[in-house]
Amino acid sequence: MTTYTARPIGAAALKELRDTDDAGRRPVPLTDEEGGSPLRCCLRRAEPGERVALVSYAPLRRWARETGADPGPYDETGPVFVHADHCAGPAAPDTLPFTNARRAVRRYSAAGHILGGRLAETPAALGEALTEAFADPEVALVHVRAVEYGCFLYEVRRGSGLR
Repeated sequence: MTTYTARPIGAAALKELRDTDDAGRRPVPLTDEEGGSPLRCCLRRAEPGERVALVSYAPLRRWARETGADPGPYDETGPVFVHADHCAGPAAPDTLPFTNARRAVRRYSAAGHILGGRLAETPAALGEALTEAFADPEVALVHVRAVEYGCFLYEVRRGSGLR
């Protein structure tokens, strides 16, 4: 069986985002009184009372900087929650988080262009969608997104966590 590893937002990007987000705004930390915010820095939900920040994040733009791709009009910026201060990252890096709801799985080429997508209705369907995506040699990475808001949750890259 193939497993996939969700990639949190990287430490260097988090440091930048906590100063100025990808929309050029300074984050405003807040206390998540009830908990539950999906944190993209450690890929878990916030505990009640944790300090978080809602920042604008451009995942494809940042990936393109690493790879030299040009996503063109596919370069999206959207809201994500992160810890307001440094965190240790995922406690369970070999699991897929946030599988408790329907997810959109978007496939991207090495050039940063969208190659399609699939709706995953269940956790098992999410794994199937990832297997289907990476069966296509043109797929370089996948974004997993929340259906209800369209928010970026995490990415899975070709060769990253595939075993």
